[in-house]
Amino acid sequence: MARQSSIGLAILPVTSSGLTARTELLRPVFGAEASPSLGPLVVNPHSCSYRWWQKWLILLVLYTAWSSPFELAMEKSASAALAVTELVVDAFFAVDIAVSFFVAYRDKTTGLLVTDRKKIATRHLKRPYLVLDVLSTLPLQIIYRLVSGRHAGMYGLLNILRLWRLHRVSKLFARLEKDIRFSYLWTRLIKLFCVTLFALHFAACIYLSIASHAKVKEHTWIGSQIHDFEDRSVWFSYTYAVYWSITTLATVGYGDLHATNTKEMLFSIVFMLFNMGLTSYIIGNITNLVVHAAANTFKMRDMVKRTAVFGKTNRLPEAMREQMMASVQLRFKTEEQLDTEVLSELPKAVRSGIAQHMFRGLVESCYMFQGVSDRLVVQLVAEMKAEFFPAKADIILENEAPTDCYIIVSGEVEVLTTLEDGTEKLVMKIGPQGMAGEIGVMFNIPQPFTIRSRRLTQVVRITFGHMVQTVRPNTADGVIVFSNFVQVSDFVEMHCRYVHAFSQLRNLLFFPQYIESLKVKAKETSFVRDHLRNGWSTVLGSATMFNVDESKGPAHKMLPWTEPKRVVIHENFSNKTGKLILLPDSLQELMKLSENKFGKAASGVLTVEGAEIEDIEVVRDGDHLFFSL
Repeated sequence: MARQSSIGLAILPVTSSGLTARTELLRPVFGAEASPSLGPLVVNPHSCSYRWWQKWLILLVLYTAWSSPFELAMEKSASAALAVTELVVDAFFAVDIAVSFFVAYRDKTTGLLVTDRKKIATRHLKRPYLVLDVLSTLPLQIIYRLVSGRHAGMYGLLNILRLWRLHRVSKLFARLEKDIRFSYLWTRLIKLFCVTLFALHFAACIYLSIASHAKVKEHTWIGSQIHDFEDRSVWFSYTYAVYWSITTLATVGYGDLHATNTKEMLFSIVFMLFNMGLTSYIIGNITNLVVHAAANTFKMRDMVKRTAVFGKTNRLPEAMREQMMASVQLRFKTEEQLDTEVLSELPKAVRSGIAQHMFRGLVESCYMFQGVSDRLVVQLVAEMKAEFFPAKADIILENEAPTDCYIIVSGEVEVLTTLEDGTEKLVMKIGPQGMAGEIGVMFNIPQPFTIRSRRLTQVVRITFGHMVQTVRPNTADGVIVFSNFVQVSDFVEMHCRYVHAFSQLRNLLFFPQYIESLKVKAKETSFVRDHLRNGWSTVLGSATMFNVDESKGPAHKMLPWTEPKRVVIHENFSNKTGKLILLPDSLQELMKLSENKFGKAASGVLTVEGAEIEDIEVVRDGDHLFFSL
């Protein structure tokens, strides 16, 4: 990267196209790092050197804002040093006008950076403010002196054209207000303070200029009080002028300095009208800033008041009112952490990426989803919602519809069940990475427990519909999810109203050879069969197939659920009295069962016709089997 030594601007290499690459669209987001190479003698507006150049010009603008009105008011203060300084400042702005013909610009219709020099120059020439830029750069007052040979007098007002450069400061504040690295409140306050200072300075200089150019000095606002003010120091008169402008702007007006001629009266009228607008502008801005800062507090107080009125009007119990109040207050305290309004404005892919970053590790550590594929985790996490619950708040009520289940992020919850006498019994506590409400969701049954937070608790919510849509199409992952889920049956057996149903379910999955030993009620057996015939789980669907690990029992080869076969076994052909059993999964288990039933080891299994059975799958429901000893 080459550098232009005179002003330190970055000149970047050539590209063949007049428009930059598509990466320039990333400029507002990623800044100068996304900058492509530009053409010869084309200045990159986002380069560091060009930005420092603009900052230097801002300092020169501030000097101009002070010197131009001051020089108009105090012609006698003009010196060779001041004139040279003004010429140097004008030279910098003249260079900037020339450089502007080589600065690339962004096309508002396409969002791309235009680097074609002809287009840049044409656009710059068509700018309506180019004439003002040139006039504010020309040293008109010095030119007038050289041409006429005398002081400019009232023609010195042409020097005020330099104040056009203040539009650069306005653009700077506009950028700073949008820059989140700076406080918006302080940026606005500094802007208002600068506007007020400039208004005071400008009015003081104009008022003093009227007095300085008056023919009769005694008939001026300052000459009537101090007859020899022209012989005094420049700063003495300027102090009096600033004092008058401050008292007038503040609407104090002590009356010690007042207009004494027509020009001064007219200017005072104009200045006071301006003060009315400026004061209204400042008060309005400060009011908006204060109200905006306190808006959330007012909103929270209003919501708390409405909640209290609602609870009182409907005569809700005191405990329920406290829960409502705690929930409302917690909502506002955690609003920044769970800003759903901000997330809703983002593209779906961005929201999904945020959810993956926040909750993926949590889902993978949850017992139900351990071992599932990345695809299932991504789909689950994409639609998860985070929520906060205050202490002693009910998250799930017993017997409510199974609409949601929850994974605990932080905090702790209690699992409660209601006894016959109406009292609540603590079943267990669930901490971070634990899960609550999954029993009702998996079987689509009323929630068997009440889930209540013990302290401030954050959870992520998985809706029933999202669980169904995500897990059901992924058959292999559904096997893993349900295999993990049934492990909770050990816990449920102790506390759940569906104790035998869950016990039956677990044994049907892993230990079918012991099924006849289970003593379940007809209603509970019907409950299990209704769910198993539908594919074991409402979430997984009826088409789900399972592959159970050998370590947990005989291996099933991805077979859907079928009713176990019932057969009658006989010790031998001569023994007509048999025993009704459920057919095991293999011949070895069947012969081992024969040894347990009849006390003798069998060498084979025969049908009624005397045919030897070599595969357990050929046995039909209701067959009579005989053992050869």
